Amino acid sequence: MSPINHQLQLASDFVQYTGSTLFLTGKAGTGKTTFLHGLQEQTPKRMIITAPTGVAAMNAGGVTLHSFFQLPFGPYIPGSDSYERNSQRQFRFSKEKKKIIQSLDLLVIDEISMVRADLLDAVDAALRRHRHSEQPFGGVQLLMIGDLHQLSPVAKQHEWNLLQKYYESVYFFSSKALSQTELLTIELKHIYRQSDENFISILNSVRENRLDPPTINALNERFISDFIPSEDQGYITLTTHNASAESINQTRLRELGGKKYSFTAAISGDFPEHIYPTLPQLTLKKGAQVMFVRNDPSPEKEYYNGKIGKITAIIGKTIFVLCPGDAEEVEVEPVSWENIKYTINEANKEIEEEVVGRFDQYPLKLAWAITIHKSQGLTFERAIIDAQGAFAHGQVYVALSRCKTLEGLVLSSPISTSGVATDRVVLQFDKLCRSNPPSERILHEAKISYQQKLLYECFDFTLLAKHLGYLVHLLKRNARVIQLSGTGDLTLIEQQARESIFSVSENFRNQLWTIFKDNNLPETDKHILDRIKKASYWFQEKFSAIFDGSVQSLHFETDNKELRKKISNVLNNCRKEIVVKSAGMKSCENGFSPSGYLRAVSVAEIDFQPLTVKKQQAATYTESDIEHPELFDILRDWRTAKATELDVARFQVLYQRVLIQIVVCLPQSLKELLAIPGVGKKTVENYGDDIVTLVRTYREKENIETVSLPEPEANKPKTMESRKESTRDISLEMFTAGKSVKDIAGERGLAPSTIEKHLCFFVQTGKLSVDTLLSPDLQKRIAAGIAAAEDDTLKAIKSQLGDDFSYSQIQMMLAHRRFLEKSE
Repeated sequence: MSPINHQLQLASDFVQYTGSTLFLTGKAGTGKTTFLHGLQEQTPKRMIITAPTGVAAMNAGGVTLHSFFQLPFGPYIPGSDSYERNSQRQFRFSKEKKKIIQSLDLLVIDEISMVRADLLDAVDAALRRHRHSEQPFGGVQLLMIGDLHQLSPVAKQHEWNLLQKYYESVYFFSSKALSQTELLTIELKHIYRQSDENFISILNSVRENRLDPPTINALNERFISDFIPSEDQGYITLTTHNASAESINQTRLRELGGKKYSFTAAISGDFPEHIYPTLPQLTLKKGAQVMFVRNDPSPEKEYYNGKIGKITAIIGKTIFVLCPGDAEEVEVEPVSWENIKYTINEANKEIEEEVVGRFDQYPLKLAWAITIHKSQGLTFERAIIDAQGAFAHGQVYVALSRCKTLEGLVLSSPISTSGVATDRVVLQFDKLCRSNPPSERILHEAKISYQQKLLYECFDFTLLAKHLGYLVHLLKRNARVIQLSGTGDLTLIEQQARESIFSVSENFRNQLWTIFKDNNLPETDKHILDRIKKASYWFQEKFSAIFDGSVQSLHFETDNKELRKKISNVLNNCRKEIVVKSAGMKSCENGFSPSGYLRAVSVAEIDFQPLTVKKQQAATYTESDIEHPELFDILRDWRTAKATELDVARFQVLYQRVLIQIVVCLPQSLKELLAIPGVGKKTVENYGDDIVTLVRTYREKENIETVSLPEPEANKPKTMESRKESTRDISLEMFTAGKSVKDIAGERGLAPSTIEKHLCFFVQTGKLSVDTLLSPDLQKRIAAGIAAAEDDTLKAIKSQLGDDFSYSQIQMMLAHRRFLEKSE
C-alpha cells in the first residue's frame, strides 16, 4: 500500500508522537489490518496487541483481552460486591505480566466493534490497579481499531438486564473509563478491496442504513433463486450459523464420493482449542472446495487468507489445489501457527513475543460454506450470501463487503431494509466523531501536550511523598516491636525530603506551566531544555544525599508476620519510586525526548527487584507426562458433552492444561481435586462430582491404588532435554541387558507405562527394533487395526482393536511406522 494515504499517516503520527486515545475506523477494505501489521516496526513504544476473540487475536498477531488481563466472561460491574470479592483473584498476575503492564506505553485492541463497554472498563481497572495510577487505563495510550458497522458485541438478555443500569449502550464507546479521555477518531476513506464505484456506493448505503428503493433494487438484482454454481467457479456460501455452514460442507463432501484423507495437526506446548486456526483433524477428498486460512509464508506468495480453490490431487504429504483463474496448482504443505505470550527481554528490557505453543497443519478448511462471523477480514472473488437469518447488527454489511465485485456476489434471498438496520446509538456516535475530525493542527497540539505531560510527570514526587509518609507512620506506631538498622532518624529524613525535594518540586512544576504557556514543543525549545537540565542535576543530587543512606539502606526486623509484610510492601514502594524517578530525571540531563524518557522509566520499572520471599511454584505437567491416555480421552469426551449441554466453549468448562493435571494426578476426592493447580472452588462446585466419579471408575477398572507422579515441570531444570535423554538411556540399557519392562519399572521406582514410553522413543529413532517388543503376529494384527481405524488417533485404533491390545503396544507400532516413514 504505497504511498500511504493522509489518514494512515495521521494515525501513525498520533500513535508515535502523542499519548492520545485513538479510534482508527473505516469501511471494510480500507487498510486497517495492514496498518496494524506494520505498527510494531514503526513505533518505539512498548506495546501489546489484543482482540476480543481467539480468532481475531490470532489474525492480529496478539492475545485475547480476557487471557492477558485474566478477566471473567460474565458482566463487569465496578464497585459491586461480587467484583470486590473477586478482584484479588482476577488480578493475581505473574511477576512477568506485572512488569509488562508497568512498562507498557501502548495498548492496541483490534476488532473493537465486538468489545463491550463493561469489558473495556474491566481492562481499565486492571491497568489502574497494576500501574498504581488513577488515570484512565492507568496512563497507557489506547489504540482501538475496527468498524462499528461490522460485527457488534454480544450481550445476552440477562447480562444486558444488569448492565443497562450502568451503561447507555453495549458498545465500547459507552465505557465509563473512555468517557474520561479525549477520544480522537480517524476514519480511513480510501477503499482498497473494491474498485467499482457503483458497488462501493451500494456498500456505503448498506453500512449507513441509507437504502433507498433504487439501491435495494440494484442489490437484489444479484438474487438468483436456487443458484447452483459450477464446480470450477469457486463460490463460497456465507451463512449466519455454524450448523448451517457445517451441514453444507459435510453434505458436499459426502456427495463427492472417493477416498477420504485425514490429516492430524501436530500440536505442541500451550495452544488452546478455542484459537485453533483450522480443524485439528482435517478430512479432505479430491475435488473438495477448500479455503486457505492464512497467507503463504513462502517468498512465492501463491495463496492468501480467504483464497478459494479445489483439491485436484493428494499425493503423499502434498495436497494440490487449483484456484479459479490460476494456471498452475498450488502445492500445499503443512505450516505452523504460533501462540504467543508477551515477555520482558531482560537484556534490552523490551516487550517481546514468546512462542508458547505451535499448531502445525495444512492451511486449509472445507469451503463450500463459512459463517459470516468467521469471514470478517477476508476477501472473496465469488460468494453466495445467505443472510436471511442475520441476527446481529452489521452481519449483512460484513457479508456483502467480503466480495471484491458486485458481479461476484449472489444472494440466496432478497435483501430487505429490515435486514441491514444500523443501531441508532452507532449512528449518533458516528455523527459525533465526524463533527471534530483530527487535523495537523490537533496533532501538533497533541504532541506539545504529550511532552508537557511527561515532563510534569518526571518532576512530580507526590506519590513518593505519600509512600514515605506512610512508612514513617508505620515505623513510629510500631516502634516497640521493630528493630531498625542501616538508617538514621527517619522522621528527620522525611522532614528534609519534604523541605528540600517535595516542596521545591511543586514550585518547579508551577514554573514549568508558566514556561509551557508559550506552547512550544518542549524537545526543541532551548529555554525549556535548559531549565530541565538544571533541574535534573539538582534533584538527582538531593535524592542521593537524602535517600541513599536512609530509605535505600534501611533494614528492619519484627516477629509480627502481618506487620513485616505490610512494612515490606511500603518500603518496596518507596524504593521503587526513588529508582524510577531518578531514572526519569537522569534521562533529561542532556536534552529531552519522549522515547528516551519512556525507555528510561520502563527499564527502571523492570529492573527493580523488590525484597520478597519466593513462593514455591506449583507442580505442572504436560501432555508428555500422561500415562493414562484412555482416561484423557474419557475426560475430553465428558468436557465436550458438558460444553454442548451448557452451550459454551470447551475451555470455559475446563482448560486442556488443567485436564492434563487431573489425568496425571488421578484425584479420588473433591479435596484432592481442589489441590490441583488451575482447579478452583467454582470448578469443584460445578463439575467436581462428575470428574471425581470418572477418575474413580477408571482407577477401579485399571486397579490403580497408588499414583506415582512424574517430576513436575516447575521443578525441571533448564537442561531438561539432557535429563530426559539420560533417564531414557538408563531404561534402554537395562532393557538391552535382558530385563523386562516390569523389572525395570520396579528397580527405578517408575510406572511400567513410563518405561514403555522410553522404549517407544528409541523405536521411533531406530535405536531399538520393534521386533524386541512385539512378535511378528502382534505387529501384523496391530497394523491391520491401524489401517481399519477411522483415523490415526489412539482412541480410534484402540476401539478398532479391542481390549486384547494395550495402548502401549499400539504406541510402539505407531513409533515403528514413524521410523519407517522417516527412513523413506
